[in-house]
Amino acid sequence: MNTQAHNEAYRRRDLPICLGVRFLSEASTLALSVVIGWSVYKISQTPLTLGIVGIVEFIPAVLMTLPAGELCDRLSPRPLVVTGLALQCCCALSFLALSLLHTKGLWLFYGVLLLLGTARAIAEPAAQALLPLLVPPDRLPRAVAASSTAWQMAVVLGPVVGGVCYAMGSSVAYLVCAFAFFAATAGAMTLCSQRSRRERLSLQGRIARVKEGFAFVRSEPVVLGALSLDLFAVLLGGATALLPVYAQDILKMGPQGLGALRSAPAVGACLVGLVLTRFPPERNVGPKLFAAVIVFGVATLVFAFSRSAWVSWLALAVVGASDMVSVNIRTSLIQLATPDVMRGRVSAVNALFIGASSELGAFESGVTAALLGTVPAVALGGIGTIVAAAVWMFAFPAIREADRIDIKLG
Repeated sequence: MNTQAHNEAYRRRDLPICLGVRFLSEASTLALSVVIGWSVYKISQTPLTLGIVGIVEFIPAVLMTLPAGELCDRLSPRPLVVTGLALQCCCALSFLALSLLHTKGLWLFYGVLLLLGTARAIAEPAAQALLPLLVPPDRLPRAVAASSTAWQMAVVLGPVVGGVCYAMGSSVAYLVCAFAFFAATAGAMTLCSQRSRRERLSLQGRIARVKEGFAFVRSEPVVLGALSLDLFAVLLGGATALLPVYAQDILKMGPQGLGALRSAPAVGACLVGLVLTRFPPERNVGPKLFAAVIVFGVATLVFAFSRSAWVSWLALAVVGASDMVSVNIRTSLIQLATPDVMRGRVSAVNALFIGASSELGAFESGVTAALLGTVPAVALGGIGTIVAAAVWMFAFPAIREADRIDIKLG
């Protein structure tokens, strides 16, 4: 077999494995988040503790994501993915131990969450950098859609499994999550590494390389605008952190209902993702991006005021569907614009923006809910998302006027 044929076979073999690892890791992550959220709220009975969960996971994201991206460029994405998944398996086992000991101290949960956030900060930029190395550039938008669909399918099943397992006991849920993380780690270990080059750099050299990632994002208005729009939209419009409050106090659905609510965005995203794998956005991508963010905000408003389980579920499904369109356009644009030698660092900046918006959004939602109430907090977030989309539409005309996903940058 010649080298070209070997490389093609290698790509065909590794991409399905990569998607399987993505599915298992995200499904277990979401199942774990359902169990942790319900356990923490059951102990404290205050939404502020749910916000603290977000900020605890945000701290390692800020400290570790960018160095992990730089290390990914110097070495290879695969070992960082394996390390992150193995640490998440250890975290699930730690939660299992806390459950078996009937621990009520929230500080112990927060301590394990700190390690869990560190593991995710290590794995996420490497996982993003790995996917473009497995497919030719012309297939990347479809591969991104396939990866996003695998992720969303995991979000459909993960929370449901978490809720069902929690009904059988939190220990069962933690054990299932640990096993899924272990299987994902084993799968990641079978992936071939396409790059492995070790560079000896001083601390100053590493810091300079990290800065290069920020400099690239800052120098490209389309990339900067797309990333910052996503950050503020999710920061303001995220209702996920408060779903335990809705499930227990507003909709009266219990832990199984919480799992169903957590799965709703992924159901909508999966349906849209399947369409995008066959019909990726090719024209008018800028207007489509803004339209998706506005729909995201409107659906969040509907969810905020709904008192019907079905209406709430459908609103969250629309949230996920619109977010899938936004993620697909933004990720494809960034990956196609990024050279291989900087992919890990730019993916780290992207992961930091996403992590910051998610975890800080959870903290913002928890604090606002504690001060104003749960429903006003979610409603204000939806309004803020719509306002952010309108502001970005005028602040970044390059995005508003973007026609094709392979727009020439710089």
